[in-house]
Amino acid sequence: MKFPIIFLLLAAAAPCRAQAQAPQTPMPGQILVTGTLADEAGKAAVLTRLRELYGAERVVDQIAIGNVAVPANWNGYVQKLIAPNLKLISRGQISVDGNNVSVRGEVANEAQRQQIASDIATSLNPTYIVNNGLRVRAAEAEQGLLDAALDKRIIEFDSGKATITPAGLTILDEMAAVMLKLRGRKVEVIGHTDDTGLRASNVALSQARAEAVRAYLAGKGVVADSVLVSGQGPDRPVASNTTADGRARNRRIEFRIAR
Repeated sequence: MKFPIIFLLLAAAAPCRAQAQAPQTPMPGQILVTGTLADEAGKAAVLTRLRELYGAERVVDQIAIGNVAVPANWNGYVQKLIAPNLKLISRGQISVDGNNVSVRGEVANEAQRQQIASDIATSLNPTYIVNNGLRVRAAEAEQGLLDAALDKRIIEFDSGKATITPAGLTILDEMAAVMLKLRGRKVEVIGHTDDTGLRASNVALSQARAEAVRAYLAGKGVVADSVLVSGQGPDRPVASNTTADGRARNRRIEFRIAR
C-alpha cells in the first residue's frame, strides 16, 4: 500500500496572512497540497512540479490564494524542495512556512533519513531552518537489529539432522538477546537447505531445523508464540549449489520481522 503525504505550503508570516484551509485527510496514495500562496502563478508552479513527480491523478489541490508575504526567491526554493527523494517518505508531511521547513514521516533506514534532510538543507540558502522529523520505519529498524546480530553467520546443524551445533547455539544466544528487546513483534524463523537429495526431505528438514531454533529461543525466554516458523527447503538459494561453499551458504536459518 502507498501511504499519503501532506505538502503544506504556508507562505511566510505576515499580520494580513490569509487563513489556510484545514487539511483534509488524504486517501492512501494521495498527495494533499494545502496552504496559502500569494498568486496563481506560484500555485500553478507548485502543482505542476508535484504532478510531474507523483502523477497528476494523485495530487489533490487544496491551495488557497491570499494576501501573504514571502521571502526573496521563495517560489524557487519551494521548487527545489519538490525533489525525487520525497518519494522515499511515507506517512509524511513537509511544510514550508516562510523560512521554516519541516519534514516528517517514515523512511526505510537511517541513511535515507539523514540524506533527505541534507538534500533539503543544501537546496536552500542559510536563512532557512530545517526541522528533520523523519523517522525510520519500525520494522526496518528492528530488522536491522536482527541482521546485525546474525552478522551473515550460518547457524550450523549436525549433517542431515535438526540438532544445532555448539557454534550455532552460541549465535542463537545472541539472537535471543536481541529478540527479547523486540517486545510485541513477531519474528519469522525460516529454514533453508541446499538442493542435495529429495526436495520433500529437504523441506521437512528445514522445517524441523526452524522448529528446533524456536524451541531453543523459548528456553532463553523468547515467547514461543512470537516466533513463526517455516521450512523453505532448497527453494530460495542465496548462492550456487554447484560448489561446496555455495551449498553451505544455502543451508541457513533466516530471521525476518513478520509483516
